[in-house]
Amino acid sequence: MSATALRKRTAPIAITEFEFHKFCEFFYRRTGIAFNESKRYYVDKRLADRIERTGSENFEHYFFSLRRHGGTGELERLINLFTVNETYFYREDHQFAALVNDMLPEILRRKAPGERIRIWSLPCSTGEEPYSIVMYLLEHWAGVQDYDIEILASDIDTNVLAAAKAGIYEDRALHRLPPELIKHYFHPLDGTKYQIAPMLHDAVHFVQVNAQDGAQMRQHGMFDVIFCRNMLIYFDDQSRLRTVESCYEQLNPGGFMCLGHSESMSRIAALFDVRAFPDAIIYQKPGGAR
Repeated sequence: MSATALRKRTAPIAITEFEFHKFCEFFYRRTGIAFNESKRYYVDKRLADRIERTGSENFEHYFFSLRRHGGTGELERLINLFTVNETYFYREDHQFAALVNDMLPEILRRKAPGERIRIWSLPCSTGEEPYSIVMYLLEHWAGVQDYDIEILASDIDTNVLAAAKAGIYEDRALHRLPPELIKHYFHPLDGTKYQIAPMLHDAVHFVQVNAQDGAQMRQHGMFDVIFCRNMLIYFDDQSRLRTVESCYEQLNPGGFMCLGHSESMSRIAALFDVRAFPDAIIYQKPGGAR
């Protein structure tokens, strides 16, 4: 064994301050996710592990491959490693109530029966949100059979997309659902796992999208409603604005955008009208009839 190989096996990999900032700048440009000094240990630990696992001699060798060639899938692995995906069914379901009671009635003023209604779940994580939307519409909206409803679900993380497509969930993800909904829309598997029913699974189309990439966003056309919840909190001001502007461009006039409970459009952009519906605060693109 060479001295270099021995050092690679025995010496711990240390990330310098310069290397930390160099990596964070690169990752920010690719994803919009910004890490500050408070995340130093979190980033260093995962970055050092990837350097070791890829057999790279040091940070510079690893970073050169990552920057020049995408590391033969390494950037995707990093994105999957650094993104947070914590969700459950019927999370913040007051917005689903606003969808049925307020948003859809306004949208339908511009659509004839049989026309398409497009809803985008961005980011969709492991699928609980888009499946919840379908479930809520089936349970609470009388017009569900009268229109062509299309649900697009996207995320930057390929691991969570694979899990969403598989549609298998631990019982903790179902903790807010009434027993009758679990019985109707899920099939119990071994232990504490459940399989999503085909009627929900087949109603959602999953695709990988980087919300910071305007060209990727535009590929999927125009929407009536965009759920973009609990993603902007991981971005800095510039990335938030870029994401909001992309969502604005992809909404039909009068379309609606839903943010997470800890997010506020007032701190990002003045593009949208603020609608204080009985169930939730929702943001509307101007131009639609009310």
